[in-house]
Amino acid sequence: MNKSDQEIDNLIHEALSKEEAEYFDQLGEQNIPQQLFQLFKGKNSWMNIVIMVFHLIVFGIAIWTFTEMLDSEVVNDKLEWMFYTVLCFLVMMMLKLWGWNQMDKNTLMREIKRLEYQVSLLKKKG
Repeated sequence: MNKSDQEIDNLIHEALSKEEAEYFDQLGEQNIPQQLFQLFKGKNSWMNIVIMVFHLIVFGIAIWTFTEMLDSEVVNDKLEWMFYTVLCFLVMMMLKLWGWNQMDKNTLMREIKRLEYQVSLLKKKG
């Protein structure tokens, strides 16, 4: 947050009651670990758990295909196992991108809630 954002937050805190200020603080920015753990809360938590389990399974398969590639003697077999390893890493990359998009969506929703809260406070005061 830059300085003007902090000034606006301070002005809002001064205008709020204690309970309202605590709720406003809960809608603040989160760091990356907090955003990651937020994926496992709410309505879509089951989907994120399934994606995480699938991601771990694909990672295990990637390790297995990589070790098979290292153990194979024939070049054609090495290329085939390498293809499967690369495919697993591409699937993991897609799953990670999906998770990052979910984290971004949650951040946007939190900011929208902050704005809605500020507008409702202005409506009460006006």
